[in-house]
Amino acid sequence: MPDEHRLEEKFLSQEAERRISEKLDDAEKIEIDVQTDLLKIVQGQADGVSVVGQGLVIQEDIRVQEIQLQTDTISINPFSALLGQIELNEPVNTIARIILTETDINRTLASDFVSSQMQDFDLDVDGKIVSFEAKKIEIFLPGDGKIECQGRVLLKEMGNTRPLAYTAIARPRTRSQPAMLESFNCTEGGGISIEVVTALMQKAKELMNIPYFKWEDMVFHIKDIKVETGSLILMLETQVRQIPSSSNFSST
Repeated sequence: MPDEHRLEEKFLSQEAERRISEKLDDAEKIEIDVQTDLLKIVQGQADGVSVVGQGLVIQEDIRVQEIQLQTDTISINPFSALLGQIELNEPVNTIARIILTETDINRTLASDFVSSQMQDFDLDVDGKIVSFEAKKIEIFLPGDGKIECQGRVLLKEMGNTRPLAYTAIARPRTRSQPAMLESFNCTEGGGISIEVVTALMQKAKELMNIPYFKWEDMVFHIKDIKVETGSLILMLETQVRQIPSSSNFSST
């Protein structure tokens, strides 16, 4: 009885869409498809969940242009599911494709949330500590697989602090090539020594080769990055421990 099965799917999908939409500040489009039927619900199973979203806004300043997400088979709480709530009994493997525009990225970088998460980083330069305090970062996506970063930092070395502006061009790690830093130029602040540049290049290499990042209790493994003119496309794998609640969308 496929039509009857679709009734269960539609009920759960619509309820999931409603609950997720309530947690977002804005959404141009959000479609959730829970692939299951009544028998599987009673058994606490679902074949998977797919999510398609456009223009999703979280915490006012964090925006995702597009997301496509698909889970593996999941184990759910049957009693909650019958009431229209999807509660996971076990973590579920998820594959996601996320598109971020240049505007979205810079809007996020300028947000209070990101500012609160930014930390100074230290470099060991011939046994002496040189510190960088990020003040401003802007990202530009000119195409040809390149990411241009323009920023300002406070450079702290040998007891002195001075402002420094820079421009860097990099190619992110992909399935077919390692991360590469093509250029780094100081545009204001008198420049930095070769020793500091060498240590900074090594730090940039470490950051660009990070295979994953964390958000709340989820770890996202970066499988591929594609840079197009004006947009960044990420292919991610993660384990979702629970369908997002209000706590997942609040800053820490």
